[in-house]
Amino acid sequence: MRGVVFDGTRAEVVDDLEIRAPGPGEVLVGVAAAGLCHSDLSVIDGTIPFPSPVVLGHEGAGVVEAVGAGVAHVAPGDHVALSTIANCGTCGECHRGRPTMCRRAIGMPEQPFSRGGKPVYQFAANSAFAERTLVKAVQAVKIADDVPLTSAALIGCAVVTGVGAALNRARVGRGDSVVVIGAGGIGLNVLQGARIAGAGTIVAVDANPAKEGVARTFGATHFLPSTEGVRDVLPDGADHAFECVGRVELVREAVDLLDRHGQAVLLGMPGATAEASFVVASMFLDKSILGCRYGSSRPQRDFSLYAELYRSGQLLLDELVTATYPLEDFEKAVGDAGAGRVARGVLTF
Repeated sequence: MRGVVFDGTRAEVVDDLEIRAPGPGEVLVGVAAAGLCHSDLSVIDGTIPFPSPVVLGHEGAGVVEAVGAGVAHVAPGDHVALSTIANCGTCGECHRGRPTMCRRAIGMPEQPFSRGGKPVYQFAANSAFAERTLVKAVQAVKIADDVPLTSAALIGCAVVTGVGAALNRARVGRGDSVVVIGAGGIGLNVLQGARIAGAGTIVAVDANPAKEGVARTFGATHFLPSTEGVRDVLPDGADHAFECVGRVELVREAVDLLDRHGQAVLLGMPGATAEASFVVASMFLDKSILGCRYGSSRPQRDFSLYAELYRSGQLLLDELVTATYPLEDFEKAVGDAGAGRVARGVLTF
């Protein structure tokens, strides 16, 4: 079968992948669509260290083809969105309602794929850049058949990360002020998460002026090319500032833009050893710096919620999909994403 394999040097589309049958508690999914996220690009450029060879992709949706013993919540033919969190469901963190903190879900990657008889790693417990993938049952979330799979794929990363950061981690409240630095796939979803939460002033910041229209569509009340003008809009600062780019200097700017009792939420992915600085004295006004893993989500709950919000017109998904590409055009999709020409490019199978 076809898939995108990164061998440690380059990523290429191959047609000789194999995948094993599902075991107990596993689900085999025929992938229909997969979003190209900057995390995939970060594996290729080395920002995210990962063993190779590995099948890339982690933001996908498709149709269940087979299930292993003990799987009852999905069946062959069901449409599913795929989570990257293969949490165990039995540890203390899972029982506290924090599956993204499950230590068993953050372990070494498995190797359900093979190529030429040699094992191939799975990225983010998902590997959606393949015609079929194998996931734990908890990762397959059933969604309504009328949600387009090209749009549903984005629930699994960009949407759950951005919307979840606003609703679950920051807990944006009605009337709050919000600054979102970076209007890419994650930033746009923070914007709509803030809008859904009822935020008052929502400022999008992005150096690319072409992004103003889409940022306003997703919820921005103001658009600025840099953070320099934020204080003109919010003289006292923001209740919430989200850094969605992954640059340490922007982490500092997010902290500096906060009002008293404000929160800076870090969503961008800088290098693994990158360090950021801030004025410590500024934090004594009850300010906070928050990390956020996967939107602090509960995927089985949140994926279904977001699909229903889409069906009711409250959550935008179709508008995120700037372009679709057949798998063979993977390199073009990477080029468009790297150049900022798309909010989200989606590979189709």
